This record gives sequence, structure tokens and C-alpha cells, in this order.
Amino acid sequence: MKMSISSRSALAGEEKQPMRLSQLLHKILVYVLLIGGAIIFLLPFLWMLTTSLKPAKEVFTFPPQFLPTTFEWHNYLDGWLALPFTTFLINTSIITIANVVGNLISCTLPAYAFARLQARGRNFMFVLMLATMMIPAEVTLVPTFLLFSKIGFVNTFWPLILPAWLGYPFSIFLLRQFFMGIPRELDDAARIEGATDLQILTRIILPLSKPALATVAIVAFVGNWNNLLAPLIYLRSNDKLTLALGLKLFDGQYITFFNQLMAVSILTILPIVVTFFFTQKYFIRGVTLTGADR
Repeated sequence: MKMSISSRSALAGEEKQPMRLSQLLHKILVYVLLIGGAIIFLLPFLWMLTTSLKPAKEVFTFPPQFLPTTFEWHNYLDGWLALPFTTFLINTSIITIANVVGNLISCTLPAYAFARLQARGRNFMFVLMLATMMIPAEVTLVPTFLLFSKIGFVNTFWPLILPAWLGYPFSIFLLRQFFMGIPRELDDAARIEGATDLQILTRIILPLSKPALATVAIVAFVGNWNNLLAPLIYLRSNDKLTLALGLKLFDGQYITFFNQLMAVSILTILPIVVTFFFTQKYFIRGVTLTGADR
């Protein structure tokens, strides 16, 4: 009897060793693939970073040289002062902040109505709103431009700000799905205490929806900070241009200083990298928990 128990334990130990070995190989393979993919995605950014520190004569050397022989840190200051990028930064900040605030306000209210309020035709209106997501932006580009030009908003920030205060279907859908996962018993308890719908939204729903709100804010921030098409259409004078249009001005007719262009590009994307670095926890939670039971 003792021999049989010991033989069984020996066989179990032999079976565990191949399993542990296969799990270890699986983990190694996963990490190798992740590290390789990270290097592939980071390579263009690293090339842009090293190019921003190169002298102008080393940008197009052949064979390509990854690291510069001398680090030209003054490329950042020279590139920033070559054009009024401080003005461009202020303009971009005004437009981006106004869009983020507008998105949060204009998308939260209809999302709460679709998720928590009972009204006739609510589902039809929600499907109709989702249908607008299938319309390409290029289809409404010309009518929107004609509308803003008729009311004299061309070469102003209003065409870049007002649409955000009218709501975006994707953000409304994202918030609505998140709101639906919050227990309705909280609403009933608040109504028993005499709370209104606005009080329920501001005191119960919004505090519990920080991940979804952060996701909407991050998407709006990145989309407007990098926006090129709309400012290119509506803005005319140099004192109203954004950072994206300012980078386009680096393309000279005869020569382009790519080292300075890359330096200013690094400074331009730096706020996006910092913002995502500090808010990625809320962004990932907002995406993964949307529509899930919490």
C-alpha cells in the first residue's frame, strides 16, 4: 500500500514538471512577442526623437544613422521660435479645453436620459442616434462649412467648438452603456428621499462613472489636440492657427529643416503622452467596464 502511494506521488510529480515547463515556455513566448511588438511600435517615435537631436547634415545620411554624432539640443528652441508656436499652443489649448468640457456636458445628459429615464420612443431615438454614426464626416463637411460661412464664423474658433456642445453619438453610446450597469436601486432610494433626476445624475451617477467620463475626456482631448482637417478648413490668419497647422508650415518651398520639425513634433505630442500616462487606468477601466455588470 505504501509503495502504491509513493509511486502515485512520483508520477504526479513527473506530470507537474512538464506542465510547469510548458507554462514557463508559454510565458517566455508571450513576453518575447510583446517586447517585439513594443519595439516595432516605438521605433518610429525613437527615430523621430533621435532625428530631433541631429545636425541638419546628418538627417539624410546614407546609410541611415540612428544616433547623432553630436546632440543638438538647441533644435528644440530654434524650432519653437521659428514660428509663433506659443500662440499656436494657446489656440490649441482653448479649442481642446472647450471641446472636452462640451463633450462631457452635452453627452452626459442624453446618455442619462437613454439609460435611466422611461419615455415613449426612447429606443427609437437611440437607434436613430446610432444611425448617425454610419454617416461619414466627409458627407457633412460641405454643408457644415456653408452653414458656418453664412453666419460669419469662418476664421474663428466657433466652428471648432460648437459641434462638441451638440453631442457626439459615440460618447453618448459609451456613457449610456456605462450608466446602464449602475444598479437602479440607487435611483429608487434617492427618489424616496425626494431627489430629482438632476440630483441623481450629479450626486450618484457621475461619481460612480469616473472611468467612463475619463474615457470620453481623453478621446476628446486627443482628437482635438491632433485635429488638422477642421482648423485647415476654417482658420485663415496666422494668429488663430493651431499646433497641427503650425507643423504644416515647416514644409518649405525649397528646404525643410526636418530636425527642427521633429523637435517641435516631440513637444507637440508631449501633452498627449503625459495625459495618457497619468489617466490610462481610468481609460482602460472605462473601456473594459462599459456594458459590464459592476
